[in-house]
Amino acid sequence: MSAKTQHNNILLAVLGLLTVVVIVGIIGFFTLGKTDEIIQGEVEVAEYRVSCKLPGRILELRVKEGDYVHKGDTLAILEIPEVDAQKKVMEATKGASEALSDLTEAGARKEQIQSAYHLLQQAMAAEDIARKSYTRVQNLYDEGVMSAQKRDEALAAYKAAEAQVSVMKNQYEIAKSGARQQEKEAARKNAQAAESAVDVVNSVLRETVQISAVEGEVSSIYPKVGELVGMGSPIMSISILNDIWGTFNIREDQLEGMKVGDTFTAYSPAFDKNVKMKIYYIKDQGAYAVWKATKSNGQYDLKTFEVRARFCDQFDGLRPGMSLIYKK
Repeated sequence: MSAKTQHNNILLAVLGLLTVVVIVGIIGFFTLGKTDEIIQGEVEVAEYRVSCKLPGRILELRVKEGDYVHKGDTLAILEIPEVDAQKKVMEATKGASEALSDLTEAGARKEQIQSAYHLLQQAMAAEDIARKSYTRVQNLYDEGVMSAQKRDEALAAYKAAEAQVSVMKNQYEIAKSGARQQEKEAARKNAQAAESAVDVVNSVLRETVQISAVEGEVSSIYPKVGELVGMGSPIMSISILNDIWGTFNIREDQLEGMKVGDTFTAYSPAFDKNVKMKIYYIKDQGAYAVWKATKSNGQYDLKTFEVRARFCDQFDGLRPGMSLIYKK
């Protein structure tokens, strides 16, 4: 074989290799270069948190996680001994005020004056006990062995007892001197105030029975039976399954003009089907969100946006946490 022929063969081999590389590059550009961008989101639902206005102990849980509840269903029962005791005090005060109101209306007799005097003595005795209790609690609080809440409760009971003594003194003086029209009106107002106080305590006691205000599924229960819960602390969470949507985190260069009211199609792996969705919320995720840095290339940073969309045709079986795939 001559040197010229050998040279031609080498040249043909190099050209053939270059041709193969070019063809592979073109194929890769039109196949791999056209891969769809995949944006993954997930299904979310609204959460309703059940909590109590006052601190108390969980006496009973009527539901468990996974139960479906309706409006009006009893969820939990709490125990608040301090309020129960306060109710008894208020009911006693109401009874005494009503009795003294009746007394002023009928006119004072010797027996009625004596009754008013005994009620005053009872109120004074209760005030003395409340004062001593508050003093003891205050001393314990000063020593650091009693909480501020217990000190405040003792102070409130003491002040209430003082106020009751003042009321009883007024009623006793009315009974002794005979009630004028203004005094009768004052007695009626005292009785009404006592009745209102009982209504307030009853309203608070209704908080010991937690009733569902929504319809949904119990997703989480936080305390156990017998545990204490603080003021406003959540007892359980309820997923409102009829208030459901999908959330996607999309870079701004992938938004491509998306706006509220637009519709798009997403794929649900759980049901192996496409679902149509409508955007109702778009908001940037703030400085804490992940950015795509491009400044090293002399360009700019790309921010991420939270896009929420509701299902145009909602179907049974959707659960929070299920994946949704949006292909660009």
